[in-house]
Amino acid sequence: MTAAASTSEDPGLWKTLTARPAVLVALVVFGAILAAAILAPWIAPADPARMSVRARLSPPLGDYIFGADAFGRDVLSRLLFAGRVSLSIGLGVAVLSTALGIVIGLAAGFFRRLDAPLSRLIDAMMAFPDILLAIALVAILGGSAANVVLALSIVYTPRIARIVRAATLVIRELPYVEAARALGSSNLSIMVWHVLPNIVSPITVQATFIFAYAMLAEAGLSFLGVGVDPSIPTWGTMVNEGRQYIDQALYLILFPGIAISLAVLSLQLIGDGLRDALDPRLAKDV
Repeated sequence: MTAAASTSEDPGLWKTLTARPAVLVALVVFGAILAAAILAPWIAPADPARMSVRARLSPPLGDYIFGADAFGRDVLSRLLFAGRVSLSIGLGVAVLSTALGIVIGLAAGFFRRLDAPLSRLIDAMMAFPDILLAIALVAILGGSAANVVLALSIVYTPRIARIVRAATLVIRELPYVEAARALGSSNLSIMVWHVLPNIVSPITVQATFIFAYAMLAEAGLSFLGVGVDPSIPTWGTMVNEGRQYIDQALYLILFPGIAISLAVLSLQLIGDGLRDALDPRLAKDV
């Protein structure tokens, strides 16, 4: 059922995504950002850590295309390398929170005894504002890229877990699951081969949104000075470093701010497109 359906629907999914102009533009923009980050070591015009006192706060369009920061470092080079870190953190959070959310959601939805305690845990975690919970966790774990990924993964795991639990509660009562149970399949086998493949679509959509949320949250944590080590360039740390020079060098926060906005907005649009394409009830004629 699932393998044949997914194979036949792949062309339709791609066609639906590319048929919507906003989603197509978002795919192109995010693809360009991703390519620039991956190719940063080869396309960056200078070493992002190299300082030049004489070039301090040089304006854009001179010797430095995007200008130089307060230490004379090339802003464009730092922007490219910062993108690698910001995108890596966002992807890491999306993958880890999805994995944890699937495990918790499947357990809560499939095993009736675990449903109540795990559901209360999910509700309790979602009661806290994301950024406040992230700040508290980073303060406990310490400021590093790995700890930021872990903290944000804990924050966003309930989003996936809630979706997986709701879908599992419905699927576990369907006839083909009952048939698999009657044939002697184990609970683990049923969850892996019969439940999980049928909830991939909502998980994929939510993971895309979490990717965007995580990048925005990381930028917020870095701006507040409780995120990644300041010596590691991220878009958030670049905004934090440039805010004290906003009166004389607005470009120091303008360029990383634009990068954050474009990446997050494009991911949100891609997520919206995936949701409409994967859910027939939301599909629209374009």
